[in-house]
Amino acid sequence: MSKHGGQFIYHLPGLEPHGTFRHLATITSQPVPDLRSSAQPGYVQYGCGWSAPKEWVNFDASLTLKWERLPILGRYTKNCRHFPANVRPGDIVKGLPIPEESCQGVYASHVLEHLALEDFQKAVENTYRILQKGGIFRLVVPDLEWYARGYIARLDRGEPHANAFFLRETFLGYENRERGLSGLARKLFNTSAHLWMWDEISMTGALKDHGFHHIRRCGFGDCEDTMFSIVEERGRFENAVAMEARR
Repeated sequence: MSKHGGQFIYHLPGLEPHGTFRHLATITSQPVPDLRSSAQPGYVQYGCGWSAPKEWVNFDASLTLKWERLPILGRYTKNCRHFPANVRPGDIVKGLPIPEESCQGVYASHVLEHLALEDFQKAVENTYRILQKGGIFRLVVPDLEWYARGYIARLDRGEPHANAFFLRETFLGYENRERGLSGLARKLFNTSAHLWMWDEISMTGALKDHGFHHIRRCGFGDCEDTMFSIVEERGRFENAVAMEARR
């Protein structure tokens, strides 16, 4: 045990400080965070990660978040820091604990591409369900068209690693596969893989299929509802498809 920055750090034997477990080797004396929030209930973000403005109700489906909410054991985490205290466990695919037609705004940034197509359909259906009539849904996903055009351009220039660009940048390829206990743990806790990617045309069609209207490609900070300026981050809009739609 050692003391660092006013906190006691406990070093656990038998765990290698690298790979999947590189941060499991420490435990802090911080209390388990409570879930109280000063958020406005009419604005919901899901798949928030560490970006959780207090004005929004923020959900994340991460198994790591559920682990961190456990008494005592939750003080261990595989990440470099804990989820903010106002992030609540919640899975948009299964449905969030939010009343139907209660939200003025819903936001999802770099979330939907991590879902298989069937789960994506459920997520959009549940998003529609919790929005009020006229409520705004804004989403951001990586732009498959941008990456595809970059791949073709590299092929046209004769670049031998054009495929590596595409597979790495889209998170569709794996350069290696871990085996054993660490590989299993990474598979359970790592949700970075992209399972179904989107471009503007396909996302517009998907939103229409679920009943949304006034669908448009949007940009950072251009929503008439200023609450979205609190939750959006400019960098998330780069090489991405950002869409706005209304119920």
